[in-house]
This record gives sequence, C-alpha cells and structure tokens, in this order.
Amino acid sequence: MIRHIVLASAIAALGATAVLAQSDPISARKELMKENGAQSRIAREMITGKQSFDLAKAKKVLATFAAVSEKSKTLYPDHSKSGDTAALPAIWENKADFDAKLAEFGTSAKAAESKVTDLDSFKDAMSDVGKDCGGCHRTYRKKT
Repeated sequence: MIRHIVLASAIAALGATAVLAQSDPISARKELMKENGAQSRIAREMITGKQSFDLAKAKKVLATFAAVSEKSKTLYPDHSKSGDTAALPAIWENKADFDAKLAEFGTSAKAAESKVTDLDSFKDAMSDVGKDCGGCHRTYRKKT
C-alpha cells in the first residue's frame, strides 16, 4: 500500500513538472539552471579546495549536467522567446546550432562521468565540460 502511494506521488510530481515545462518553459528553464549553478558551485569548491573532493558528489555534478542537457531540449519553444528570461533571440535564429551545443554539453558530461576517479580527472573533465557549458552561455545567454 505504501509503495503504491509513493509511486502515485512520484508520478504526480513528474506530471506536474511536465505540465510546468509545457505551460511555463521559462520557469522550468530557470529551475534547471539553478540546479546547474548549484552543482557548478560544488565542482568549483572541490577544484579550488574549499571543500574536499568527493567522488560521489563529482559524479552527481556530471550526472546533473547530463540531465539538464536532456531536459532542456523541450524548454525552448517559440512561445518562450520573450518574458523574464536571459535567453537571447539567437537561440531561435540558430536553433540547430543551439541544439547541437546543448547536446554536446550532455554528451561531454555523460562521457566524463565514467572517467572521473579522483580530483585530477575531475579537474580535466570539468575543463572540457565547462567549455561546452560556456559555449552556449557566451552565444545564447544575456550577460547579467
């Protein structure tokens, strides 16, 4: 019985997220990017020594990046070009390039996840993944 309640709750939460993504993609993007930012902060702190390297956290950072890439695919419909967003019109003007950069970010994060074993390999992975992340932000995000 409890298992059914938990399953039903999870399904309802996923449904609510899907509805939010369709009805308010800007808010859904912001939520994803907040999580991306939180994970980036963890990575930066491990790399700079502000917090100890933790393999599980490092892998979570990369898994989150990969998930953000995947979830973002549907969050840039035409009707979300304007509003309270940092997304530049260039996204919709160069949609194929934007989609390719977003996919590359996810691919890099997924590939790096299996290669990370220690702080040095994490630093290397984050350098490559960071370039992909920055590639989108430099071209397709307003400077804030």
